[in-house]
Amino acid sequence: MTRLAVEGLCRAFGGVKAVDDVSFSLHEGELLALIGPNGAGKTTCFNLLNGQLRPDTGSIRLDGAELVGLPPRRIWRLGVARTFQITATFASMTVRENVQMVLLSRLGRLHGLLARATHACRDEAMAMLERVGIAALAERPCGVLAYGDLKRVELAMALASEPQLLLMDEPAAGMAPSERQELMALTSSLVRERGLAVLFTEHDMDVVFGHADRILVLDRGRLIAQGRPDAVRADARVQAVYLGEGL
Repeated sequence: MTRLAVEGLCRAFGGVKAVDDVSFSLHEGELLALIGPNGAGKTTCFNLLNGQLRPDTGSIRLDGAELVGLPPRRIWRLGVARTFQITATFASMTVRENVQMVLLSRLGRLHGLLARATHACRDEAMAMLERVGIAALAERPCGVLAYGDLKRVELAMALASEPQLLLMDEPAAGMAPSERQELMALTSSLVRERGLAVLFTEHDMDVVFGHADRILVLDRGRLIAQGRPDAVRADARVQAVYLGEGL
């Protein structure tokens, strides 16, 4: 089932076309990588997909519903979650409270949050933390966690919104090699288990080629290749773009 359909997406900043006529689809239960050198347009593409930027032209459809023109909060409500290259958690709140906050927001119950946070949605939050492997850290403030654990907290927060589409901006950035592989293996299992559609960017080619079902390659805003990992690895244009970067 096609979850996300992107057609003719364009966004320019002055005379620079950051995203130039990009089209692709993403299916339920699929892990799709978006790669490219610095300045290729990956982050701009992400910002267009979750409504932080509006495209100059093009269409973005989630389960057939047009997202272009909707604010980020509305797109989130429709089932698009995102994690960031730099983790976005509340440092003074516990791991559990961070996840509870998302659960309460999803239910429209943020009014009086501080008074109810200790009890509301506690079991659901703990189940989410158990699934991502950090239930033992539930009562620790996020501000004291190791970076790899923060990445798992952010993943749990994203999943707490029950997304249909998950956008992961460099999920393995700043992590040790073993932590990168563990996080992406966890993500892969969640994709199959929940039927999620996941689009992720990543500079670590071992992570990309080891876990992605398909790969999209951007260069200077244009999509220059897409397909299965083996086909993309053998593509001459991709090899030229990544010359010396480990492909």
